[in-house]
Amino acid sequence: MHTHHNHSHTPLKGRNLLFSIVLNILITASQVVGGLVSGSLALLSDALHNLTDVISLVISYIANKLTGKEASTNRTFGYKRAEIIAAFVNASTLIIIAVLLIIEAVKRFFDPQTIQSELVIWLSAFGILANGLSVLLLKKDAARNINMKSAYIHLLTDMLASVAVLIGGLVMKYFQLFWVDSVLTFLIAVYLVFVGFDLLKTSTKMLMLFTPENIDIKEIVKEVHKVAKVNKLHHIHVWCLNDDELHLEAHLDFKEDVTLTEFNIVLEKIEVNILAFACLIELTNLKGRNKITVKTDSLIAFDE
Repeated sequence: MHTHHNHSHTPLKGRNLLFSIVLNILITASQVVGGLVSGSLALLSDALHNLTDVISLVISYIANKLTGKEASTNRTFGYKRAEIIAAFVNASTLIIIAVLLIIEAVKRFFDPQTIQSELVIWLSAFGILANGLSVLLLKKDAARNINMKSAYIHLLTDMLASVAVLIGGLVMKYFQLFWVDSVLTFLIAVYLVFVGFDLLKTSTKMLMLFTPENIDIKEIVKEVHKVAKVNKLHHIHVWCLNDDELHLEAHLDFKEDVTLTEFNIVLEKIEVNILAFACLIELTNLKGRNKITVKTDSLIAFDE
């Protein structure tokens, strides 16, 4: 028996991603130049993070487009898992970049450099405005799609990094405490590690086809066993194909021999029970989303 539960959402806006890509290219270019001229490691680290933002946004955009492609005989699920792969890649790059920044920040802390703080202040302010706009554009889609969430987190953390760099620039300008640049870089990088690890863990679980944390297999079995003539449901596998589809596969034992007609009747009852249970879970977790579409396909597979 194979069932999948699909809840539909508003189509993701590719143009928002494109707009964010253009903004981040501008931010990156200005911060690289500004960081080299001013000598600010925090500004260069922010630029490096922005560069990873551009890469992650491009990956997210490509994955978003691939997801819309139709399935075929050789690709039975189409490219629906492309966005999970994109989230995994983005989370991995976020962690790698953060570790490199931590190493560089520690080195610079023991050898602080004089920094042109005014340039740092202006460029970090520009980064806050541009990244803030991108964050607002992607916020809605990030709440329901792991790929968009990975892009959103990249942009949100970079906006926070720019805030930290701005504060550091003001401190350096008025108090000449240039070691603050290294400390802020270190704190930003540590935060990135934690955020990246959480996203990496989530995407890995989905790629490995783990049972979603909000699904109780025992409760599903209990619901199916309520159906007349059903003896046992076993070899159960529940996983997320992507953010929109929940799949279930299982073997079904009957208490007695059944005809094909009887089997179809029982199967329909089971699907009603399982889908009602799945919708209940979904409604509990949607938090205000107001539309659910349920679609099922049945693959006859039973044990005597």
